[in-house]
Formats: sequence, structure tokens, C-alpha cells
Amino acid sequence: MKGRATEIQTVRLCLRAISDCDRDHLIALLTNHEVRKTFMVPELKTTSEQMQMFDVLKAMSHSPEHFVRGIYLHDDLIGFLNDVEIDGKEIEIGYVIHPSKKNQGYMTEALNAAIPAMFDAGYSIVRAGAFEENTASIRVMEKCGMTFEGILRKSMLVKGQLIDVGICSV
Repeated sequence: MKGRATEIQTVRLCLRAISDCDRDHLIALLTNHEVRKTFMVPELKTTSEQMQMFDVLKAMSHSPEHFVRGIYLHDDLIGFLNDVEIDGKEIEIGYVIHPSKKNQGYMTEALNAAIPAMFDAGYSIVRAGAFEENTASIRVMEKCGMTFEGILRKSMLVKGQLIDVGICSV
């Protein structure tokens, strides 16, 4: 689907394109040990790899071909949403929130705002996945009106371990 990378305002948050001034915050998220436990991101060992991943996500956040938005609280990047897979009118979204911001409703607020924006962009099905043991993420999806479809990806090899992935959709 094509559309403009629009800014989305919620009560406490702003979802918008990533900018150069977000580099350090985004790299800190991508390399955070707690985040890496539940979000599929390649191991970024070198500064060059980190910068390359930042550049890719920033470019995607400005592209009408993708749905990537930084999640901002008072102009500070605290997380992001990104398209994992786009297949025609179906989109699978991934998301991450800084561990210090968990359990405060920020991810639910951000995803609740992002889902209608994806429908407005022309998608008819919005999916999200989470590692089976990540019950907090599955709960966020359910709070946003998504229905748990079950374990649809059995035993994915992630970081050298076999992990089951649950999928929710709306």
C-alpha cells in the first residue's frame, strides 16, 4: 500500500518519522539486552552496523512504501513500530518500547493509534507477532482489539534457539 508517512498524535505520544537527532536513542534500543530478548533484531556488533540499521529504519520511516514510526514522549524517542512483512493489503507490524517505559500503557496507546492509520493507508488486515513467552506483548495486541490466532510459526530459529511465535490480527 502506498501512503504518506503521516504523524499520529495521541494523548501522551507522537508517532512520527525518525530523524537524525534520534540516532543515539534508536541505537540504544536496538542494542538493549532486554529489547533483544523479545524483538527480532540482528546483533549489531560494530558502530558501522548500528549506523547502517539506524539509516535503514530512518529511511523506511520516511518512505510511503513502509509503515515505520518512532514513538515519542515529550520529543524523546522511547520506541518504534515497523512493518515486518507487507503482502498486498495485509501488513504485519512489529514494535518495541524502551524497558524503562514498559507497563505504563505507552505501547498500547501507540498501537491503538497505529492500527487505524494502517487501515486508512489501505491495509485490510493488520497482524502482529510475539514470541510465545512474551505474554505482555500478546496482551498489548489483545487490548488493541487484535484476536489471538494461535501459534502460527512453530519453532523459528531465532538467535540460535527454537522459538514459537504467536500471531494476533485485526
